[in-house]
Amino acid sequence: MFKRQICAVVLIAAVSCGCSIKKLAVNKLGNALASTGSTFEGDDDPDFVGDSLPFALKLMESLIAESPRHTGLLLATASGFTEYSYAFVGQRAERAFTENVEESNALRGRARRLYLRASGYGMRALEVHYPGFGAALDSDPAAALARVRKRDVPLLYWTAAAHGLAISASKDDPEMIAQLPVVEAFIHRAMELDEVWNAGALPEFLINIEAARNDLKAAELQSRIERYYEQALRLSGGRRASLFVSYAENSSIPAQNRARFQEMLERALRIDPDQHVETRLSNLISQRRARWLLGRTDELFLEGSASAEKEN
Repeated sequence: MFKRQICAVVLIAAVSCGCSIKKLAVNKLGNALASTGSTFEGDDDPDFVGDSLPFALKLMESLIAESPRHTGLLLATASGFTEYSYAFVGQRAERAFTENVEESNALRGRARRLYLRASGYGMRALEVHYPGFGAALDSDPAAALARVRKRDVPLLYWTAAAHGLAISASKDDPEMIAQLPVVEAFIHRAMELDEVWNAGALPEFLINIEAARNDLKAAELQSRIERYYEQALRLSGGRRASLFVSYAENSSIPAQNRARFQEMLERALRIDPDQHVETRLSNLISQRRARWLLGRTDELFLEGSASAEKEN
């Protein structure tokens, strides 16, 4: 999730020593941010992380200004903005909707802008590795994506995630919605290159993509979602709470399967975040959402709500 932004405090102190030292410090930090380690993934306090991230993200943007072609920095910034926007802006927008529509819309607009910012950084990194990538993507997405190699699966994922979430926050914008097939193509290319990347994150993403489709019959759509769910479950070993939350939202609610909805969310809540430190923060954030969704069960399932009214 959130890369090693804490390294910046040490490295940035070197920037006053001259241009060459400054560039060296920036590049070293970029390499650290691109590594697999993280200072935040293992944190047990989502709110503390949410308060800390804006500073870290602005710091990364300032470093990109010094080294604009450093793909490590670009990737870290794309993923950081995506995750911050989803966990700490987009979800706030959803929770605010029932109490203050104006505030909810403002937060949704902010989340959309941040997602697009993240997507822009991802595209910049892909452009560094594959000059002309953006223009080629507009004219022939399949040919453009065929150039991308396995090393750039993280870039494909985070760029697609950011743009997909921007589309989700732009439901009244037909031009944005029309870009969903390109997002899907990014993830399918990533699957071709490295299906097992990040323990099932790719097929889990495709559950959300399938749920956004409107060109399939319900039975076929459900079959596709089930296939991606089983694949993600196998690759993750059942350790990702986000998978169960995603299934509950994208399959159980549309099917109005209240029992399956509750089963999935309860399964997400049974995961012990402390058992897998590398995904502790992600699981805590997903479990927070699971509790919120469980609290809205009667709103989300018409049959259950009608039964409850009759009993009263």
